[in-house]
Amino acid sequence: MRATTEAVVGAVTGSLAAPRTVLLGRYDAAGRLQFTGRSTTLSQAAGRALADLLAPPTGAHPWHGWSFSAGWPTQRALDVLLVEPDVVMEVAVDVARDSAGR
Repeated sequence: MRATTEAVVGAVTGSLAAPRTVLLGRYDAAGRLQFTGRSTTLSQAAGRALADLLAPPTGAHPWHGWSFSAGWPTQRALDVLLVEPDVVMEVAVDVARDSAGR
């Protein structure tokens, strides 16, 4: 099942000039940006278009010091670049849940 929603870009994999995936978040009731998921690999055209909107953080980033897993079957940390969390994307998400409720 898929749903469409909006999310804030908080980090990317790849580089700011050529992002490969985006790490997305949403603000909770207390105003904290909480990580919600990562995109699939962006097309080159989408990466170029997004690159024009991204910038390094200008101050303290809400995800500073966090680590992100490269995926469920691995303990490897994902190499990410934090970005200024001011770009909002509309995304189609898979809302199916596993037995753990993820």
